[in-house]
Amino acid sequence: MANLEGIDFGTKILVVDDDVNICDLLRLYLENEGYEVKTANDGDVGVELFREYDPDLVLLDIMLPKKDGWQVCREIREISSTPVIMITAKGEVFDKVLGLELGADDFVVKPFDMKELAARVKAVLRRSAHTEEAEESSIVKFDNLEINIDKYEMKLCGKYVDIPPKELVLLHFLALNVNRVFTRDQLLDKVWGFDYLGDSRTVDVHIKRLREKIDGASTKWSLKTVWGVGYKFECI
Repeated sequence: MANLEGIDFGTKILVVDDDVNICDLLRLYLENEGYEVKTANDGDVGVELFREYDPDLVLLDIMLPKKDGWQVCREIREISSTPVIMITAKGEVFDKVLGLELGADDFVVKPFDMKELAARVKAVLRRSAHTEEAEESSIVKFDNLEINIDKYEMKLCGKYVDIPPKELVLLHFLALNVNRVFTRDQLLDKVWGFDYLGDSRTVDVHIKRLREKIDGASTKWSLKTVWGVGYKFECI
């Protein structure tokens, strides 16, 4: 029996994979989980169907005919922030870094377990919903942590903490995108701006200083290093 707990019925998923059997398998499994699913077998159709179908999440294979997954992800990101989970047979760090740079939200490596994939889909959808809700407010709250970006204030364990503006903006951005990994270059772009002339070590220094301030405040969240990739605000 499908686990339908937490499923928002009517949630639409687009699967783009050149393997028809994998598409059919994913469609059947995800429909059994309560989702609406459409499939495409090449990059051109994938982009066209994305525009027509307006899905809530995309499962996107990297190796596709006509347009590969990288190009499809680029074109999606030009028009939408819809969550994208990349499907790859490689699982190499290079693939993950490139995917994250292009705006992918997560990765699944072939061959994958259906239960694991369904769990990742639910996690990414929850994360996306949390981010949309959080972006409507300048105040972000977690266990023992409150950030007010309008006032440039941070409370830790109920007490105000002095913190430089750029560190606060960095923490606020990561906390808005809970459990999502960002590369150093992405953080430089989002927090410092695309015209910033510094290098990625700037991010490392600010993360180190943030950890000195917030480490130990809670067991429910932390700033995590994803080795070879970047950083994330992890919430348990």
